[in-house]
Amino acid sequence: MQTTANQFLKPITTKINHVNNIEIGGCDLVELADKYATPLYVLDEKTIRQIANDYKTALPEVNIMFASKALCTSALTKILVSEGLGFDVVSSGEIYTVYKAGADMRKVLFNGNNKSFDELNLALDFGVGRISTDNFYELALLNTIAQSKNKMADILLRITPGIECHTHEYIQTGHLDSKFGFDLTQIDEAVELILNEYTNLKLHGLHAHIGSQIFETSIYKDEIDILCGVISRLDKKFGIKLEEINIGGGLGVKYTEKDEPPSIYEVGEIITDSLKKSSEKYNIPSPKIFIEPGRSIISTAGVTLYTIGSSKQVPHGKKYVSIDGGMADNPRPSLYQAKYYAEIANSKETNQTEKVTIGGRYCESGDVLINEIELPKLEEGDILCVYNTGAYNYSMASNYNRVQKPAMVLVNEGNSDLIVKRETLEDLIAHDIIPDRLK
Repeated sequence: MQTTANQFLKPITTKINHVNNIEIGGCDLVELADKYATPLYVLDEKTIRQIANDYKTALPEVNIMFASKALCTSALTKILVSEGLGFDVVSSGEIYTVYKAGADMRKVLFNGNNKSFDELNLALDFGVGRISTDNFYELALLNTIAQSKNKMADILLRITPGIECHTHEYIQTGHLDSKFGFDLTQIDEAVELILNEYTNLKLHGLHAHIGSQIFETSIYKDEIDILCGVISRLDKKFGIKLEEINIGGGLGVKYTEKDEPPSIYEVGEIITDSLKKSSEKYNIPSPKIFIEPGRSIISTAGVTLYTIGSSKQVPHGKKYVSIDGGMADNPRPSLYQAKYYAEIANSKETNQTEKVTIGGRYCESGDVLINEIELPKLEEGDILCVYNTGAYNYSMASNYNRVQKPAMVLVNEGNSDLIVKRETLEDLIAHDIIPDRLK
């Protein structure tokens, strides 16, 4: 089975250059750190395009929609638009970003469990292709908004299929006790409302998402079988012909050497084969299928650069080495106990190594980026490259401790382009207001 970049620790262009520094996209990482400062997010364009093309090749009949929550910037959207992908969005900010970047809004799905009036209004005004309705409240609200605009809202029903994937409990979304979607026992009531009362809603199909960082390929087979079974049952009971199923995303990536995610081609074979078998099993026309990869498209393409600062040897304990970033630019280790692999980007003349714990700069004891990693003996000013940070790092970044968010650059064939500016101190206070009575 052909390997794909989600199975790699590093971007596909990673190499050691002539001065023994790490190079990605033809750009020396030490030079990038010097030019743009650190912390610095770096994205490799070739890796992004390669993974997008692997998805298109592995799933030629499937509609691929990038899950924008993994990383949403205007430049990345432009790249994925040029590759023909659609977008799964979960907020007005993501809707606006993909709209302004030139996405075909007919290929956009609006997802989420508590969409506001303003967000649904914006989605209809911008012509979002599908809205994945999550609950009874939303069905009523969306119908009211669509009615006021004299429009039809094209929708899917998001359901919880009752499948648990073996991943972190906070990123399991398909099991029965979940905040997302209609329970299987609630589907009929929702369909009855759509058919009989909510006349400004047009139901096209079903949507389910079974989790994130998934390594178990068989779970897609189970999901497709459940969705096809529900479509068959609804047809028999209501005479409604649903033609679409969205199976979400969630394919895992290789954060550490121990991780062994499946290739996109392996998943593609399972999805294609399962759809055919389940359609025949339930005697229904094969539905049009949608998939929403996020992490597996962008994670491997991204690295984060940090500058080494202070160090501390705890007597009879660990050696801590601090960086100029941490939990505010990558909250995943604190939030999910996520693990990462890192290397020193600059040439080191010593062959000595040491086991260190990479601590962040933030005022939290839990701000530890990597616990006990073997690295060459570190010195102040060394550049640390942490791999596989393209997904859910910038997206989840904060201004904790009133620290500015990092810049982001796109690298390709020796060129580096700034695609997100580093925040300034003035940016941090731009929305602060001092009441007149305090002046």
